[in-house]
Amino acid sequence: MTIKSDGWIRRMAEEHRMIEPFAENQVRDGVISYGVSSYGYDMRVADEFRIFHNALFPLVDPKEFDEDSFMSFQGDVCIIPPNSFVLARSVEYFRIPRSVLTICVGKSTYARIGLIVNVTPFEPEWEGHVTLEISNTTPLPAKVYANEGISQVLFFESDTVCEISYADRAGKYQGQTGVTPAKL
Repeated sequence: MTIKSDGWIRRMAEEHRMIEPFAENQVRDGVISYGVSSYGYDMRVADEFRIFHNALFPLVDPKEFDEDSFMSFQGDVCIIPPNSFVLARSVEYFRIPRSVLTICVGKSTYARIGLIVNVTPFEPEWEGHVTLEISNTTPLPAKVYANEGISQVLFFESDTVCEISYADRAGKYQGQTGVTPAKL
């Protein structure tokens, strides 16, 4: 496997619609940067959020998850309560080629204030908006700015194509378009 550079990312975005909308350059004018970087793509967080709350439920169970555990919010700034968590989605829609796997890491701007962004790998032939898991590890409320950078996607291409892709398995998160909570 090799990590892919900015030229490969641009070519795949143009020829195969791998990232839409695509920011050709890394944008930084008064915003948290997003767009193509040297060896990755900094994606943006959309203005749709699902804020976790524990008012009704004393326990979170991935096998019996109740969507009422989240409060929906839409806006330019999301305030994450102290020691809490939100789900959000990317602005960009991704279409991952069959020979590619991605790893996504949080941006240092947010990490340095105690916000952790978790995203599972985008498997070969997965497509959709990315559901982002954002944790506020601090004892204070924290801001997340919609339509600005949130995490960096790194693209790894294999020398061979996988035998069974995410699309072949009809993965449960294939084609997701909104903030998507856990499914069993």
